[in-house]
Amino acid sequence: MGPGKGGIDTATLQQISREVGEVAALGVQVGIVIGGGNIFRGIAGSTAGMDRANADYMGMLATVINGLALQDAREKTGVFTRVQTAIEMKELAEPYIRRRAIRHLEKGRVVILAAGTGNPYFTTDTAAALRAMEIHAEVILKATKVDGVYTADPMTDPTATRFTELTYLDVLQRDLKVMDSTAISLCKDNKLPIVVFSLTEPGNVKRVVCGETVGTIVGHGPGEAA
Repeated sequence: MGPGKGGIDTATLQQISREVGEVAALGVQVGIVIGGGNIFRGIAGSTAGMDRANADYMGMLATVINGLALQDAREKTGVFTRVQTAIEMKELAEPYIRRRAIRHLEKGRVVILAAGTGNPYFTTDTAAALRAMEIHAEVILKATKVDGVYTADPMTDPTATRFTELTYLDVLQRDLKVMDSTAISLCKDNKLPIVVFSLTEPGNVKRVVCGETVGTIVGHGPGEAA
């Protein structure tokens, strides 16, 4: 949504599209699990009194809208893109089929994975962890508005300091708001590293993929069983 209070900001959409394009041009296989908070957040709807399952389904549909918008932006630059949804809506996108997603990636297509896991009560973070395991991803890149994981909210606490590296146990024990505990546990159990970084800084996605130190890396510590 960019600097606005909701909806899809064209400039932000184009920036994300460029970032993805730069990485795809390197020959890197890119799968994108997309959220929908700029349109509707299921948890916010349930807090306001809406049935949680209904609210979560509405949030999943919002991710499909974002997925179609990003697909449109990517394909205008000549990059083949496929949107796959966990909730079947074949007139708009392909249903999520693991082997088909992997095949698209092998052919150099960007795959946008929308509608979360297709189930209420599961976050986009958990969907990202699950899809990453299924397609055998090497890493999860969690792109946010903040340039890493901090000891406290840097927007409200000027003394907050940024971590360069964390273990999964650090995140769980300190209750750091990296991803929800289900997603972190999935990554821990399957030895999948996470890089948390800011998407607002142009070129950051490419920097991360090329091995530069950007944001915060979450993985196994030296004394933690791998």
